[in-house]
Amino acid sequence: MSAPLRQSLPFTPFPSARASLKPGALYAIDGDDGFIYYGQVTPEKSIGFFRLRSEVVSIPDALSAAVMSRFLVGHPSIGRAVRSGKWLSIGTHPIHTALCDQAAMVQWPVGTTEVTIWKGGVTIGTTQVHDPSIQDLEIIAAYDAEAHVPERLRVDYNGNGDAWSVGGSIRRERVKKQALARKFPDAPWHQLPSDWVPVEE
Repeated sequence: MSAPLRQSLPFTPFPSARASLKPGALYAIDGDDGFIYYGQVTPEKSIGFFRLRSEVVSIPDALSAAVMSRFLVGHPSIGRAVRSGKWLSIGTHPIHTALCDQAAMVQWPVGTTEVTIWKGGVTIGTTQVHDPSIQDLEIIAAYDAEAHVPERLRVDYNGNGDAWSVGGSIRRERVKKQALARKFPDAPWHQLPSDWVPVEE
C-alpha cells in the first residue's frame, strides 16, 4: 500500500490493511500533536525514528533526517495502527545508513544493578547499570504503536525534563526508579538496591 507524497493528517483508516515488516518499510505516524513523525523498519525488525516532524508527509525529508531513536514496537500493534489510520504505510525505501547495523540493547532484571547487553539476539556482555558507556542504550521493551509510540516520539523530539516517564534509555529508567522510590518510600517493590549509584536528574 502506498500513499500520496504530500498527504496530511488525519490519515484515512484502512480496515483491511496489513503492516509490512520488510526492512526499509517506511511509516508516517500521527503524533497526536498535529505533527507527523516517521519510522523505518530496520534489518532486525525494530523501528528507527527520525528527528523530523512535519504537517504533511514528505518521504525525502524523512529519509534525509537524522535518526532520533530506535526501539521495538509490538508487531501486531503496527497492523492495528495502520488499519485505524494512526500509522500510514508510505512504501519501502533504502534503509537509512544509521539503521543498517544492529543496535545494542540492554536487559535489566528487576531488583538488581547488573544488566546484560544484547546485540543481534546474542549476549555481548554484562555490566552494572551505572556504567557510563551504556547510559544511552535502549532498554529492551516492546511499545504499542498506538498507545505508547506517539507519546514517546513527542518526548524524544522535544527533550522534556520528564522524559523518564515514557521509558527508553538506561539513564531514563534510572531516573524513573529514583523518582518512584521517593514517591513511594514504603513500597518494597520501589526500594532501590543497596548498591544503587544515584543519577543526576
